[in-house]
Amino acid sequence: MADFYKFLASYEVLIYILLAMGGLFSFRWLWRSWQEWQIAVYKLEKEFSMRRLGQSAAISVLILTVFCFEFFMASFIIPGLPAEVFLSTPTLDFISTPTGTLSAEMMTQFAAVPAQTQGPNTVGCVPGQVDLTSPKAGEEVKGVIDLIGTVNISNFGFYKYEVAPAGGDSWATISADRTIKVETSLGRWDTTALTPGDYQLRLVVTDNQGVALPACVIPIRVIPNQ
Repeated sequence: MADFYKFLASYEVLIYILLAMGGLFSFRWLWRSWQEWQIAVYKLEKEFSMRRLGQSAAISVLILTVFCFEFFMASFIIPGLPAEVFLSTPTLDFISTPTGTLSAEMMTQFAAVPAQTQGPNTVGCVPGQVDLTSPKAGEEVKGVIDLIGTVNISNFGFYKYEVAPAGGDSWATISADRTIKVETSLGRWDTTALTPGDYQLRLVVTDNQGVALPACVIPIRVIPNQ
């Protein structure tokens, strides 16, 4: 069913064009069949024209029905579907079972990345829409912390927050949620298993069509939990 919804959403314009072309052909056929039935004199002619009239009417009704179905689905049903309908199974797993911790596999990958340093600059954060306000860029963190921020966009689907070593591109999803948040807790993050050093934390918001907005990325430093 998810593939069917994706098809209707992705090819909406093409479907309308094909239906319009088919509609022009069928209604023209219907009109000509009606005219032939009206001017038919002999019984055989009337039967033949009536058969053509019935066929053209059936095709016209079918095309009109498909058009109404596509319009209803594209305008009312699909925009209200949850984002997971358009996403793959791995994304659903971390939404349904948020833990706030990283897997052993990701920890091993992080340990193999050389430590780097970076300035307290943020990237892609939009106050009031997609923003991380705590911890702040360049802040030192330890233990289990609460992430404070905002995820508030039109056609909201879900958000997730991820971490990667400074300068790296191996992002690990910490947790995720489907609830709009405004300057409140986005979730918790357990940093105790991470090797102390510089990391980058990012907040990714996806709309209900499965399209991810530019991520809000901030640098942070994990220090020993003492």
